[in-house]
Order: sequence, then structure tokens, then C-alpha cells
Amino acid sequence: MTVKESATRSLALGRAAQALDLKRGELDLALQLGHIRTTSGASGSPPMVAQQEIDRLRGARGFPGALRERVRTVGAAEGARLISISPARFARLARTGHFTPVRFYLNRYRAVVWLYLAEEVSEFALAHADLLSGRTPAALRAVLDAGEDRRARNWRSRRLGLLLRSTEDPWERAAAIASVLDPITVAEVATDPYERSYLRVLRPELVPGRPESPAAHEVAERLLLADHPDEILWHRVSLAEALREARERRPAPRPAPKTDPRAVRRGPRLMPVRRSPYGRGLLTRLRLRKAGPVS
Repeated sequence: MTVKESATRSLALGRAAQALDLKRGELDLALQLGHIRTTSGASGSPPMVAQQEIDRLRGARGFPGALRERVRTVGAAEGARLISISPARFARLARTGHFTPVRFYLNRYRAVVWLYLAEEVSEFALAHADLLSGRTPAALRAVLDAGEDRRARNWRSRRLGLLLRSTEDPWERAAAIASVLDPITVAEVATDPYERSYLRVLRPELVPGRPESPAAHEVAERLLLADHPDEILWHRVSLAEALREARERRPAPRPAPKTDPRAVRRGPRLMPVRRSPYGRGLLTRLRLRKAGPVS
């Protein structure tokens, strides 16, 4: 392949995964995390990966193992083994917000299984060795005793941050923030129905591939929405600011105004010229009189 062909060629996501020796789930996560750059396809088409980007990644040191390691995820049990602590301690550290989930799934019992980046778990262990053994600090015990679980909140914050960094369009950014708020809260901030409709159109998918089971879908939906008063307030204020910036850039689309047929201007109405049914006979008689008698 020539340099010119490499510069113009792009691969669909499935073929890009094969070229990078990644599973499709690994590629999706690498895209979310910004490890792989994409190009915009035609309107409405999925993103593509340029051949130049494939060449850059394949030429990086340690390929493909290094790239796979950057997107390797672990659950609580595997994460605990990775840093040599008990699963119970790992769970306590996760609930108190020390590990931020990168994704989740529902098992066959519809229980939420959180997944973490193995790379981040290892880095945490190196930076916070004091939390890996001994008694849990009093501040963390107070959080646990209060029943707090920050895993869903931290996952939403991370996912939203990735979405906001992926676009410069102010309306798309507002829609991303609105996606973690319930419809009532969104309506309180975006009082214009056309703006709310536009936000729904632009709303991104926080979780690709929603569960098909109604019960599982309900569980997943609860995880998508902010549920702590501080978190709701933060996103509410952020949405108001994002909407202000979006309105300054351009208004939300609105239907074209309907034309009132009564208001259409008409030209002067011309009355039709009506001919008398007797006109021709009268003119004939007048012409005959003028001509006089014929001798």
C-alpha cells in the first residue's frame, strides 16, 4: 500500500479490531477511552478508523500486548488477586470511591458486576499501599456505615467526562449532561419544549447495547441516572450553563411557521365582462337604420 492510499483509506470498526488484534469489546473500550482515534463517516454512518491510525498503533512499542493491557478489565475477585488483598477489602475500597469502574454488566441473576481497568488498579496499589492492609481508616468506615456506594456515581462521572471530551458541539454536550438526569429535572432546567426535544434527539447512549429483558433494563436504567442530591445539583447547574452556551451558538430547531391562508395577499379581482344575450341583435338593427332603406 502506498503512502497516499494509507492516508485516504479507512476501516470499519470490525475490520479495525482485526487489524489491531483486539476483540470487539476491547476496541469499543479503547475508543471510549480515547486510545484510538476515529474519523467521521458519511452522515448517519458509524465512525471509521483511518489506516494511518492503524499503522501508528501497530508500530507502537509492545504491540499488541501493550494496547490490550491498557484496556484489560478485572472484576472485584480478579482485581483483589492482582494487588494481593481480600475481595472484601477490594469491595470496601470500591464502594468508597477508590476504584472507578469503567463499565458494568448484569449477570444471569440481574446483579450488577462492575469492571475496572487493571492498569488503574495496579497504579492505585503502588500509590496507596497503606490502604491495602491493616484497619480501615475511620473516615472510610463512616462512609461504609452510612451505606454509601460510590461505584455507580463514579462510573457516571467517568462516562460523562469521556462524552464531553469527545465533542465540541454545545448542544451535544448539553445532551450528554441531560442523559444522566431524570426527565422532570431536565424539564425544570430546559423549559422550552423544542429544546428538550432537541436534547432527546442528540442524547448519547451511555451504555451500548441495553439489556433486552425488561427487569434487567430497569436495573440498568437506575444506574444511568444521578441519584445523590449533590450529584443531581452538580449536573443540574452544569446543564443550565451548557444550555446557555448552546443558545448563544444557535437556537434549537423549531418547525417552520405555518402560513395563514387568510393572510395571503391577492391581486385586484377582475370582474368578468358579461355580454348581453341581446347585444348582437341590437347592434345589427342600429347598423341597418343608419344604412337606410335599400332601393
